[in-house]
Amino acid sequence: MVDEMEDDIQTSVDKGSMYKYIEEAWEQPRKGYVNELRIERLMEWRREKNYSRIERPTRLDRARKLGYKAKQGYVVVRGRVRRGGRRRSRPKGGRGPTRLGFKKLTPRKSIQRIIEERAAKKYANLEVLNSYWVADDGRYKYYEIIMVDPHHPVIKSDPKINWICDTHHRGRVFRGLTSSGKKSRGLRKKGKGAERSRPSKRKTER
Repeated sequence: MVDEMEDDIQTSVDKGSMYKYIEEAWEQPRKGYVNELRIERLMEWRREKNYSRIERPTRLDRARKLGYKAKQGYVVVRGRVRRGGRRRSRPKGGRGPTRLGFKKLTPRKSIQRIIEERAAKKYANLEVLNSYWVADDGRYKYYEIIMVDPHHPVIKSDPKINWICDTHHRGRVFRGLTSSGKKSRGLRKKGKGAERSRPSKRKTER
């Protein structure tokens, strides 16, 4: 019995150290073995579809912090979106340079939030829990989206995640209720200086 307890303790210690080392390695993803893996992975990811389901998270430590569990009902999707601002063709009519309006057109939403919404549209039967960055190159940014099946019996029986099965949580990503959504809505700031951040930036803008 004691030996079994010691094995369990050692296993938990090993798991904790594993997550710590993964987190430290991803603090500087362009150095060390993470950079080598990133280059190899990007060669494969460029040939894949824009949104594809994967078996396991690339950053296990980050996924676990954001609510991922290796059990039925959880789905991880890797998505990509083109970097930079919005593209717009140059107008043919004559006007001054100030009125052209085809440069520096940036969306109000972050790229991460756009990726989450597009993934939710592609996998309409799933709900977006959270997402995290994994890589980028000169053209795309890659994120992994943690999604949950609210109709799965395992999710319904889990008291820690069955809140997402309620009807008022449907389409939460489109209402800015994920972590990146709340950040882009300006809800991360508190106290003095954040008076015009709530309930949203657009609501309080002058």
